[in-house]
Amino acid sequence: MFLPINKKEMLERGWKQPDFVYIIGDAYVDHPSFGAAIISRTLEAFGYKVAVLAQPDWKKDADFLQFDKPRLGFLVTAGNIDSMVNHYTVNKKRRRKDSFSDQGVMGKRPDRATIVYCQKIKQLFPDSAIIIGGIEASLRRLAHYDYWDDKVRNSILIDTQADLLLYGMGENSIIEVADSLNAGIDVKHLTYLRGTCYKTKSLDNISDYVILPTYEEICHDKRKYAESFKIQAANTDAIRAKKLIETYQGWYIVQNEPDYPISRQRMDDTYDLPYKRTFHPSYKYIPAIEEVKFSITSSRGCFGSCSFCALANHQGRTISSRSKASIIKEAKLLTQFKDFKGYINDIGGPTANFYQPSCQQSLNNGVCPNKNCLSPRVCRSLNIDHSEYLDILKTVSALPKIKKVFIRSGIRYDYLIYDKDDSFFRELVQNHISGQLRVAPEHIDPKVLNLMGKPTKEVYLQFVKKFEQLNQEYKKKQFIVPYFISSHPGSDLDSAIELALYLKEINHIPLQVQDFYPTPSTKSTCMYYTGLNPDTMQEVFVEKDLERKKMQRALMQYGFPQNYNLVYRALALANRKDLIGYGSNCLIRPKKR
Repeated sequence: MFLPINKKEMLERGWKQPDFVYIIGDAYVDHPSFGAAIISRTLEAFGYKVAVLAQPDWKKDADFLQFDKPRLGFLVTAGNIDSMVNHYTVNKKRRRKDSFSDQGVMGKRPDRATIVYCQKIKQLFPDSAIIIGGIEASLRRLAHYDYWDDKVRNSILIDTQADLLLYGMGENSIIEVADSLNAGIDVKHLTYLRGTCYKTKSLDNISDYVILPTYEEICHDKRKYAESFKIQAANTDAIRAKKLIETYQGWYIVQNEPDYPISRQRMDDTYDLPYKRTFHPSYKYIPAIEEVKFSITSSRGCFGSCSFCALANHQGRTISSRSKASIIKEAKLLTQFKDFKGYINDIGGPTANFYQPSCQQSLNNGVCPNKNCLSPRVCRSLNIDHSEYLDILKTVSALPKIKKVFIRSGIRYDYLIYDKDDSFFRELVQNHISGQLRVAPEHIDPKVLNLMGKPTKEVYLQFVKKFEQLNQEYKKKQFIVPYFISSHPGSDLDSAIELALYLKEINHIPLQVQDFYPTPSTKSTCMYYTGLNPDTMQEVFVEKDLERKKMQRALMQYGFPQNYNLVYRALALANRKDLIGYGSNCLIRPKKR
């Protein structure tokens, strides 16, 4: 049974009042790939009544008033992705479709949804507790550069006036919050919970903390912003992290230590909850369900530490994973659906082949605060082992009614190529690719790769060579589809031209190109805004000229006729007219007279 989404459904359950009203910016999809489904079902499992208010009309009061005041409080999330990323392209143009809304219709949620929803609650229920969470709140928990406003915005706690912010995945902390509120503790006293942030006017009862540069300082001094980011990045591990405090005029934002990674048993329990695994029947179709309906989450967290990714800041670098038995149980469940056609789309996580923690030291002492596992070189302590994940893939593939198990979440190719046992690589090529394997080298230029936190070009070429050898050995016609990013901090026209020449060398012109998108709380966004590498405080080139950004993007698709003039101007500007001609290394031909 779905959770109630309106007063009628609530009364049909025999409830007079919900414990929580959960307001979400997405349509209501009861699937464990949707954070709101996990939190609401977890609360239900612990005996709490949760009413779901999905995509309410924020311009009117009626939707917000229908459940009346909840007994314990409101939970608010913008949805599975940041509402501004959901609404706008990197060029700040309005997107046409919203995959998390019925039939992909855009406009079902406001910009900065978490703030707007909270403001409406404050207006209608001024004395009710408000707890915010999800990716939008998590990555905006402290002051952050906002690409759409092109300025530093303060903590979302200030803008929403919420009582508490839950960052990270939240299953553990939401139950602690619910139990505390249920015991009669006022939300303003919930200042001791891991994985939470709150605002206060006094530091008298707080100890063992680190003071960040003030909001005023980071607004006026980009170096201070970079210094603050570096401190935050070094305090994302549950074992090593300290409390962080950010000062505003009249307020302190306190970020408590991160919650501990979820245990394997608790993760198994989370994915064993009674999800309907589809969208509420009041909708016609939610496009976002397509890829995940027959996919299985095997792990969380990522020790890859790509600079442009916020996973480390949200899920952490320590891997949590489910048991083999739990994954097999879910696979068997999926085969019972009428529309199951024999194919598991994915068994993975943020990075599919990260199934276990990076090393024993990370479990005992926490992950290294100023050192990455895979870049710029692989750490000698890194535990490189695909055996458990390989066993799971083989076992699920052998289940009745399952024809094929694909791996579509990201493969970290450097971790794969560093494995001296190539059993997983062989299994991958033989059985788990649907014609094309998507991987993300992201760039070719060594200085750009270093800033991205990615391995060198040589590692990628080694992976490609092995992939081609195995395909030839098994008589497979499968191809690598590489993803690249244009205009990432550090990338200039010379870097873009080097990448274009590599694409010509491998005879590949990508159909889709991703221009760097500065999203909240990533290292790359910090570099984009400050022009500094927060690790070293050295200056970083950042391309912000719109015309030159278009040139970098066009160079990746140099063969498209509509890009000819941009590519020509780029080559002329970079003094590389030697690449205009009829030679084998030329990108374009001369202009016709």
